[in-house]
Amino acid sequence: MRQFVVIGLGRFGSNIARALSEKNFEVLAIDRDEEKVKDMEGVVSQAVQLDATDERLLKEFGIQEFDTAIVSMGEHVEDSIMITLTLKELGIKQVIVKSKSDLHSKILRKVGADRIVFPERQMAERLAESLASPKIFDFIELSNTYGIVEMVAPKKLLNKTLAELKLREKYRVSVIAIKRKVPYSKSDGTTDFKEEVVIGPGGNDDLISGDVLILLGRNEDLNKIKKL
Repeated sequence: MRQFVVIGLGRFGSNIARALSEKNFEVLAIDRDEEKVKDMEGVVSQAVQLDATDERLLKEFGIQEFDTAIVSMGEHVEDSIMITLTLKELGIKQVIVKSKSDLHSKILRKVGADRIVFPERQMAERLAESLASPKIFDFIELSNTYGIVEMVAPKKLLNKTLAELKLREKYRVSVIAIKRKVPYSKSDGTTDFKEEVVIGPGGNDDLISGDVLILLGRNEDLNKIKKL
């Protein structure tokens, strides 16, 4: 089982720790604030009050044995940089750090951070995307180049099979799933709808009105298909 250590139990850190714990991962939660630590007791595998800038204390808790560390101390820039450096020196394979600014991010990369996140900025970008394109339900950026988008199937694509549409050839995107509402009869004789998900649809699957596509591709290609 993968082991995670979350350092910094503000809103972002505590939510990450809870989410990982709910997925039955072993989670060690660390913060200087006693109240924040108490709030996580019974939620995660272990919650500890300590100063994570102290390398000796980190070693005592066996931090070097963990697979992934998440550093959520965006407001304390110097501390997050120092902790990131220490974690990499201790041999943590993956260190994910919450960043406050582009300059902070640049320094974190220099000291070895494997992944940097901007929670507020990313949430703002997702909200802006959904407001600008009401037919876009969600967008997940996998890297600077690739992403996954969930969107209502454009009218231009309806009533044709995937083989006929040739989305991979024309737009260089792959349909990884199709969601659609399927009618069914209830016990009282009335009709209702339930969601059906077709994972890895084939060339013979066609698109009908109301279908939601989950597409994988380069961000630039996904942007093109959003405009159909």
